[in-house]
Amino acid sequence: MVQDADQGRRRIDTVLILGDFADINGGQAKVAIDSALLLAGAGVNVVFLAAAGPVSPVLEHPRIRVVCLGQKTLIDNPSRLNAIVSGLWNAAALKAVRAEIAALDPASSVLHCHGWAKALSPSVGRALASAPIPVLYTMHEYFLACPNGGFFDYRSQTICTRRALSLDCITTNCDSRHVSHKVWRVARAAIAQSVGRLPGGLTDIAYISRTQLRAMEPYLPASARLHTLPNPVSVGGAAVDVSCNDAYVFVGRLAPEKGGLHFAHAAREAGVKAVFVGDGPEAAAIRAANPEATITGWLSPAQVQDQLSAARALVFPSLWYEGQPLVPIEALIRGIPVVCGTWSAASEVVRDGVNGVIYDRPDVAALAAALGRVASVGAFDATELADSVSPTRHLARLLDIYDAMLNPVA
Repeated sequence: MVQDADQGRRRIDTVLILGDFADINGGQAKVAIDSALLLAGAGVNVVFLAAAGPVSPVLEHPRIRVVCLGQKTLIDNPSRLNAIVSGLWNAAALKAVRAEIAALDPASSVLHCHGWAKALSPSVGRALASAPIPVLYTMHEYFLACPNGGFFDYRSQTICTRRALSLDCITTNCDSRHVSHKVWRVARAAIAQSVGRLPGGLTDIAYISRTQLRAMEPYLPASARLHTLPNPVSVGGAAVDVSCNDAYVFVGRLAPEKGGLHFAHAAREAGVKAVFVGDGPEAAAIRAANPEATITGWLSPAQVQDQLSAARALVFPSLWYEGQPLVPIEALIRGIPVVCGTWSAASEVVRDGVNGVIYDRPDVAALAAALGRVASVGAFDATELADSVSPTRHLARLLDIYDAMLNPVA
């Protein structure tokens, strides 16, 4: 139904969801797919357009039509030349997006973009800026401003406070790879902001945390409408009695920006049992720093929840801003205290001394002290948090935003 007979309001009928991936391979793709399923379950038709496959079987739903372009992500592309060129401007993706937009009814349709940096490229920004239907862009990271997407200097292992694309930014090699990759990323960011019209051509932008908004607000168009839209988080398992547990658990990629090596040293200094659920380039360094630590490698979602069931605390020592990390919220909902830094968005849901411990310096000594303090954190009530990030609440927020976009107030 396009229009309400009593109120004369336009009603959402179809949402075109746009993203890099058609399968769940990380938080960004998971949120896009979860949103598609929630909308379809509420009776909204969904067109799910993604650059790269495979297509997740969970998208098989009578109200979801998947359009997968069958392209390679930048990192998986066997042709480095093709990855370089398509990463700057993916003409095929732009053509596909425009074709799907043209088939929609502007009176009852919305386009919702969940990212472009891994495969779609800045080219899709042209379609977003000129679309005859309302467009919502959810910021899952920081690519609308920062060339490397994280406001993080991978060389110095510190949060970057340089003005994005300033001379200081352009001349600083902050990339985790070679300096040539930084040059390419600067070129891509410049293309995104100029001919790609990102973020300048966006009218509605959703942010997932206050931490993310503080970092991004100076770069967003003043005319854009900003919407609070935290990611949906489901309850992963039964409540945990942490008083019976002794494991301090880290979940995630063992990469420098995630702070796993800090945790390895801090756990040894604090004399606590460290468990690392995940894998990555720092695995060997973590084993060397803390030989008694357990590294499980990558586990299934159910196995991750089993590890959390044995946790005394979840340790989240990430060194960068982290837009809205999901694992700390999952842990808190199950009654597991969280240890995190003030700079991370995780600190927005942690109350120091009540449901976890917040430390104020990204160093081993501060983290070790926090590990010592978290042992005194007892049981707490996470009902309010669980409700605020529930899939039901996420769907309600999403529909409210779409309604406001279809029925703008003068």
